[in-house]
Amino acid sequence: MNAIKTGILMVVIGVVAVAIGRYFFGTMGAIFGLLIALGFQGFSLFAGHKIALSMARARPLLSGEMPWYQQAAEQLSRKAGIPTPDLYLSPDPQPNAFAAGRSPSVAVVCVNQGLVDQMPRDQVIAVLAHEIGHIKNRDILTMTVTAGMVTFISFLANIAWFIPRGDNEDRNPFVDLLMMILAPIGATIIQLAISRTREFSADRTAAELMGDARPMMGALASLERGTTVTPSYTAQGSTAHMYIASPFRGGGIMKLFSTHPPIEDRIAALRKTA
Repeated sequence: MNAIKTGILMVVIGVVAVAIGRYFFGTMGAIFGLLIALGFQGFSLFAGHKIALSMARARPLLSGEMPWYQQAAEQLSRKAGIPTPDLYLSPDPQPNAFAAGRSPSVAVVCVNQGLVDQMPRDQVIAVLAHEIGHIKNRDILTMTVTAGMVTFISFLANIAWFIPRGDNEDRNPFVDLLMMILAPIGATIIQLAISRTREFSADRTAAELMGDARPMMGALASLERGTTVTPSYTAQGSTAHMYIASPFRGGGIMKLFSTHPPIEDRIAALRKTA
């Protein structure tokens, strides 16, 4: 199923690139748009996790650093039947974490310093189990490609207004403006549609790996408080869906565009399995 989702995303990227290229530059623009999209997708597949780590300013954990955490990663990965992912630490003070990579063999898990500083160890391990759940469920490829897609669409939207009109008399400046406004919204909607369901699944997998749903429930409650109080200074809109909790908080209509389901709903779902 995740392979199908990834394929659909890649097709969407190609169609958008071809449509925009044709609109601005005709047939040759469509061809160049497709080539650029293919190159961007290939880069996202093989280097998407490195880009996410770079945005988070993350560094790899050293041997012997946080031994309890590294031991937990080995044990949970063994239970999940996957290789132990490479572990990274971001200096971000907000309690949060994400997993990325195109497959379990090259997967990474990154936790923010705020997570380690603000939450008890059993909850930190529960968050780790959640991220390993994403790797076990093999949805990290979809989310890594989604991050690349959102970046690509945002890039197209940002440059659309500055592309010269040239001899293309059919170009309408209002269409240019509409494209610049709607493209990021469309990318966010795709993020929202793909990300929300996977969080429930990873929460459930984390509870199964730990043999107890309570640490995961406690971790979610702590994340709700921590992400509200402490803003993130490394999270980007293109990678927001990859985190265990939305790094951007807001009320009202902003909740409709949140890349994550409400944490109270996630806790309620876990409570049914506790």
